[in-house]
Amino acid sequence: MTQPNDLVTEIEVLGGKLAEAKASITRRFIGQERVVDLVLSAILCGGHGLLIGLPGLGKTRLVDTLSTVLGLDGARVQFTPDLMPADILGSEVLETAADGSRSFRFIEGPVFCQLLLADEINRASPRTQSALLQAMQEKSVTIAGKAHPLDKPFHVLATQNPIEQEGTYPLPEAQLDRFLVQIDVPYPDRATEREILLATTGVDEAEAVNVFTAAELIAAQTLVRRMPVGEAVVEMILDLVRACRPGDAAAPAIVNDAVGWGPGPRAAQAMMLTVRARALLDGRLVPSVDDVAAMATPVLSHRMALTFAARARGVALADVIAEVTDRTTRIEAAA
Repeated sequence: MTQPNDLVTEIEVLGGKLAEAKASITRRFIGQERVVDLVLSAILCGGHGLLIGLPGLGKTRLVDTLSTVLGLDGARVQFTPDLMPADILGSEVLETAADGSRSFRFIEGPVFCQLLLADEINRASPRTQSALLQAMQEKSVTIAGKAHPLDKPFHVLATQNPIEQEGTYPLPEAQLDRFLVQIDVPYPDRATEREILLATTGVDEAEAVNVFTAAELIAAQTLVRRMPVGEAVVEMILDLVRACRPGDAAAPAIVNDAVGWGPGPRAAQAMMLTVRARALLDGRLVPSVDDVAAMATPVLSHRMALTFAARARGVALADVIAEVTDRTTRIEAAA
């Protein structure tokens, strides 16, 4: 049985390695510390991340850097309208041996890796998007009735263009729910963009440094799940998630009026994991209610939808989540 002092030591050692990993990543992905923290949180929790932003903001560069820093075998799939499920998962081909006998051989697709970059995932058809569902949830794929386990660890980091752009398909709700967090990648501010210009257009460019191995990352994911969580944090997670469900006794008027459907139990599970990862990345041993508030939008925004009437009025989902989070925080503080 692990002693408390041993757990503290393990968390402190892991915190040091994570600080080194963040430093290596931010040398190449400049000025987006919150994005880096959210992506690392998703991976530390053993989950998947959905990065949303316009083309050219460095999303692909970030994932490429992550595969090097975390010691993972990476692969990239460029999602296009003509992409088929077999292009991702693989397929069986009929081969003829030298003696004339024939047999099927399975050829693995790019999903057989440890860090899959699904680039512009919402440009592919819903059928192809759904091909990732089993892989993301069960860490295996079934081809011709036979299950093929994926490598460990296995993570999907998908980039998505804003759905208002031409040629995009909205992701199915079931697939959205498989992503642990939604990560919005904004435009850089002027100072950051100046730093990017100077760092990326010269002769020499910063290189990513390997910090983790795959085995060390799996151990870190186990350690995150062993971190203690206080009762106040658990209660706030439950209160927040339930308050975002229209029709629930805990839901405020703004949710009942503007939200069409709210987050399920998987959202509470995601919150429970990500608050631990956020505390760890911040150098703390246990999460706090502030971590719950900070992770509310990344965890909940892709698990909720506004009603048509609310969208017509110009209501923003982020504002709804922020209002519910503030209300829940005040209630917890008064309790």
